[in-house]
Amino acid sequence: MNAPLPDAAPAATPAPDGAEAAVVLTTVEAEPGWRAAAHRCTAVAAQFADAVDREARFPSEAFDALKRERLLSAMVPAACGGAGLSLADIGAICETLAQGCASTAMIYAMHQIQVACIEAHRGESAWHARLLAQLVEHQWLLASATSEETIGGNMRTSACSVELDGPSFRIEKLAPTISYGAHADGILVTARRTAESPAADQVLIVALRENTQLEKRGGWDALGMRGTCSEGFRLVATGLAEQILATPFAEIADQTMLPVSHTLWASVWTGIASDAVNRAKAFFRAQARATPGSIPPSGVRLADAVGLLQMMQARLSVALEAARAAHQARHDGPQADAPLAALLGFASDMNTLKTSISTTALQVVQQVLMICGMAGYKNGTPYSVGRHLRDLHSAPLMINNDRIAQNTASLLLAQRPAAPGKA
Repeated sequence: MNAPLPDAAPAATPAPDGAEAAVVLTTVEAEPGWRAAAHRCTAVAAQFADAVDREARFPSEAFDALKRERLLSAMVPAACGGAGLSLADIGAICETLAQGCASTAMIYAMHQIQVACIEAHRGESAWHARLLAQLVEHQWLLASATSEETIGGNMRTSACSVELDGPSFRIEKLAPTISYGAHADGILVTARRTAESPAADQVLIVALRENTQLEKRGGWDALGMRGTCSEGFRLVATGLAEQILATPFAEIADQTMLPVSHTLWASVWTGIASDAVNRAKAFFRAQARATPGSIPPSGVRLADAVGLLQMMQARLSVALEAARAAHQARHDGPQADAPLAALLGFASDMNTLKTSISTTALQVVQQVLMICGMAGYKNGTPYSVGRHLRDLHSAPLMINNDRIAQNTASLLLAQRPAAPGKA
């Protein structure tokens, strides 16, 4: 039987030169600190982004920097030793990182999605509280295994099931993709509650690396997001039954995983588009300097690209506020007390956030490519956007936009128009 997590040490950074100190503030405990830390990590990520893309390798340099800055625990509550940053703050970090390396930003976003799921649904579990404290101390990286070879991309069903033996569990899963799985310290795995359970009766299990075997079953030579290393694996994990979150996965997905995923993914895509627009602005200024007294013809396209980017940023801001309000409502009372219209409206808003930002970001970079021309098309120039374009082609595919639109249509069908004079 596997031993439980050891009690975590207090989440304080040792003083320099071994000096004694009760508390030493980390770089992410105050807003200016975490923003500055994010920019430092982005500079490192940008330095190695082309190599990560070219070699389809994990962005180890960027994650070494993120661990040094203690940004992997930025979303962990202060009570567990983390910085306790909000979803909006984490979204800002994702957007910043994406301007240096999209793969780094996407991995960071996916990690924070797992942190959010554990924090929101751990309840009174002492094991999961210790897990979060250990994540803070060791800056662990968490991944996710929700897809399965026999059920396709529908994460709401599982073929594999939990095998319980007294206080212990075993799980075996054939996962077509586990992004950065080989580099993760823990993987959150979905499975049927028991072998007799229906495919949709799922639980979410935290599998620790030391008790998890990963047998590689497929590579990752993709068009974009190459640094995410989203390879296929046969996963076999063992551990204690208390590592299984008590909340049914359906609730975790609806209340936390999907809204947090869509907002953080949208933050990443907005960051990629923002960096592309910055390159277009630089190209436009260079054109203007070359022809003093006239506005280069690319100015019209640049204005369109900036307008699209601003719409993305505004849409994301609205979604983050809606997610904050929904989170507060869940803490104020049971979700069952919320009006059905509000629940359906929030779900459809999160869906349209994902579909709209994922498609608009591509439109922005297409405009940038037309502005920069061959200088944007070629690799290795200050205006290159080939990597941006390839990375963003993954956006409509991450939970396929067609599937989301179908789900949104069902939600809209169930909604009723608000009474006159009411929101």
